[in-house]
Amino acid sequence: MKHDSFANGPASATGVRYRKFTPADVPAAHALSMALGWQHRPEDWQFFADTATAFAAEEQGVVIGTAMCWKFGADRASLGLVIVSSAHQGRSIGRKLMEIVLEELGPRITFLHATPAGRPLYEKLGFRVCGSLEQHQGHAGKPLPVALLASERMRTGTPADFPGLVELASRASGLERHALLSSVLERGESVVLERDGEITGFSVLRRFGRGHVIGPVVALRSHDDARAKALIGYWLSGREGEFVRIDVPSETGLSEWLSEQGLQRVDICSKMVLNAPAREHIGAPDPTCRLYALVSQATL
Repeated sequence: MKHDSFANGPASATGVRYRKFTPADVPAAHALSMALGWQHRPEDWQFFADTATAFAAEEQGVVIGTAMCWKFGADRASLGLVIVSSAHQGRSIGRKLMEIVLEELGPRITFLHATPAGRPLYEKLGFRVCGSLEQHQGHAGKPLPVALLASERMRTGTPADFPGLVELASRASGLERHALLSSVLERGESVVLERDGEITGFSVLRRFGRGHVIGPVVALRSHDDARAKALIGYWLSGREGEFVRIDVPSETGLSEWLSEQGLQRVDICSKMVLNAPAREHIGAPDPTCRLYALVSQATL
């Protein structure tokens, strides 16, 4: 059943109605995530709703579940924010929301990040593990100094840089990032590394949850990942005691260094893929340009 045919349709046999997510659903979605211990603010939910194709499950006029997806170019996508109220779990609501999202995405190669609790459902739907993600957060300590590479300088990003930053992020992630990253850049602050007028890396800081999130962080590879560390350390400098989060692919090897900055690893989750062999999506998509930190777990 196509999503547009049920968007305003009657409730299912279980009494649950599935429909498109609307801006009016943000407060209810925020309440659902708070009940699960997530730190998302209403503004964070609004950002996701503004950039996603999203769905809601409701019963007796009350939103009891959500699921969202993001389309990147013609053949890639991600999904996330699959939530079902604890009082309504065990009724296959999460599976139905997933089926609706996957029908929306069709044959696109689709990624998600799975908690241990969610992984069994995703495996039943055909997803396979192709990597992992480490969530670091905490109150920033005094950052360890990172020397810039010779002939490189760091400066504040400007709107004139945005097309180049989108191109670099698309290359590093293997995904078309124009719509999503443009929205992130408009909401956050950016800093760029450049050498002889060429951008060699950038990072973004924006408000999120209990404090700030750093991401994305994209850079050309360098010895000891000095560029990435400089781009992260820039945002930590002067923020001692402030709450900061960053989500990094495990293969970046930044976990120990982040812990030294006061950002402890608090979670690790599986990256999974559908509609493509997992072995084809293990590791970084580009040999010289790397994604060191994600926009978010849901949007990659």
